[in-house]
Amino acid sequence: MQSLRQRCTSEMLGTLSLVFIGTLAIVVNNEFDGVVSHLGIAIAFGLVVMTMIYAIGDVSGAHINPAVTIAFWVARRFPGNEVGPYIASQLIGAVLASVLVRVMFPQDTVLGATLPGTDVGIAQAFVAEVCFTFLLMFVILGVSTGAKEKGVMAGVAVGALVLLAALIAGPISGASLNPAGRSARQSSRYRTTSPGISSCSCTSLPRRSEQAELCWAAAVCGRKIVARERPQFAASLNVTEASCLSTA
Repeated sequence: MQSLRQRCTSEMLGTLSLVFIGTLAIVVNNEFDGVVSHLGIAIAFGLVVMTMIYAIGDVSGAHINPAVTIAFWVARRFPGNEVGPYIASQLIGAVLASVLVRVMFPQDTVLGATLPGTDVGIAQAFVAEVCFTFLLMFVILGVSTGAKEKGVMAGVAVGALVLLAALIAGPISGASLNPAGRSARQSSRYRTTSPGISSCSCTSLPRRSEQAELCWAAAVCGRKIVARERPQFAASLNVTEASCLSTA
């Protein structure tokens, strides 16, 4: 079994890859007259998630999202004393990714941050984030083994859900599903956190703060619902549960 340091390094690199490729697709689309397209951005997010699951799933579980780490912990599949290091590593990777995008496109003021649509209300965005975070956690807990996203079809299933979420919920809430990126984009989720930190100004900080709070609150609601309900479905699907070594 890999050490905690190796697993945290994998989480950092995986999250960095997710936020970098996903937000870069958004920035390139904005800077070059829609060359990537909305569908292309959704595909970029889905493919990078799928790729990272196959690349680091056997090492760290390929959480690459604080909401996923917390969901595994709530479902008693992940030790509580490792939640903090995992989330810290994910946040670091997200911020580094947004810094790289910032270096490449210093003129961009958003850096691919997950932002609600222009005419979308806070309630609409919140409901969209909760629903799609629920679906994401539901799928992840269903195809994972213990606290690891791995297996022949795990990457395809999770990547496909991320693609659908970005495609459908993107115009509504930005489809963060990932708190780390929005605070820094939250990401997002990292896309939400990281781009937000890297691109914020004094005048935009209050709005960015509200968006980050929305993302984190929605992610927490979605993962709590599915983490408490999923074990009932998991038992019928014969999903292997890993024992929780400790509680927070």
